[in-house]
Amino acid sequence: MYAAGIEAFLAIVQTQSLKKAAEVLSLTQATVSYRLKTLEQEMGAILVERGKGRQKIALSPFGENFIAIAERWQALKRDTEKLQASGPQLTLSIGGSNSLNTYVLPPLYRSLTQHSPRIRLQFRTQHSGELWDTLERREIDVAFVKMERTVPNIEVEPFFVDEAVLIRPATPGSGELQPIHPTVLSSEYEIYWNWGPAFQVWHDRWWDPLRSASVSVDVSGLIVSLMRDPRQWSVVPKSVADTFVQSGQIVIQRLLDPPPERICYKITHKHSKPSVKKSLDILNQYMTHLFAHGSIMA
Repeated sequence: MYAAGIEAFLAIVQTQSLKKAAEVLSLTQATVSYRLKTLEQEMGAILVERGKGRQKIALSPFGENFIAIAERWQALKRDTEKLQASGPQLTLSIGGSNSLNTYVLPPLYRSLTQHSPRIRLQFRTQHSGELWDTLERREIDVAFVKMERTVPNIEVEPFFVDEAVLIRPATPGSGELQPIHPTVLSSEYEIYWNWGPAFQVWHDRWWDPLRSASVSVDVSGLIVSLMRDPRQWSVVPKSVADTFVQSGQIVIQRLLDPPPERICYKITHKHSKPSVKKSLDILNQYMTHLFAHGSIMA
């Protein structure tokens, strides 16, 4: 569509005069008239009724209906020009397991949302096994998972190590609890959440796998809601426990002979799309800064 003609048409509508429209646009009246005529030829219809002695312009019925379209077109043109002026837009699609997205990665995500120039971000929460498949299909650009695999086209990098702790309801005057051995704990009062294969192996060593816990959950967030009896307990990664403690309802107790530490991995495709490589570099910079003083793999 003829951009200069739309600009002239809207100026005429605004000022109700060809002469005043020319002044607003810093053009001659003849130029404004030419641009309007060219637009009308393109549209195949008269937009502005012309005639000698008219003090103000009069729009044709077609011209009346065309105003809203012209205004939308001009708004789109402005938005396009802004986008062009800002340069190519950065994008990044990130996947993460529920517990990592909820308890470990929010500081990283907040940093990315505040980056300038802005990065267009998309977040996805899936189980770790699903994230491997999603990344291999290149539906996401990077993923944070709790399990390691060997996949030819996927690069794996440990980025965070989480120790395991016991949590239980806070009771008045409980103070700091002494470390406890798994043999003291009864599965009758366990709220069980399977947060990794290594944890499952450790768990089966102390409690009969054929006699399941009285309560099992598939997401960690349910644990706090269900934990009310002071005899209840659960074994979770410390990053999860630290968040629960903030509620004032939960206390942490160290375990003697605890489960293996949970190793968390960042995975990316070896053939990342060229359009996201800069975004991945920015992500890595924030990760280096945010996890520099935390529990990370060397």
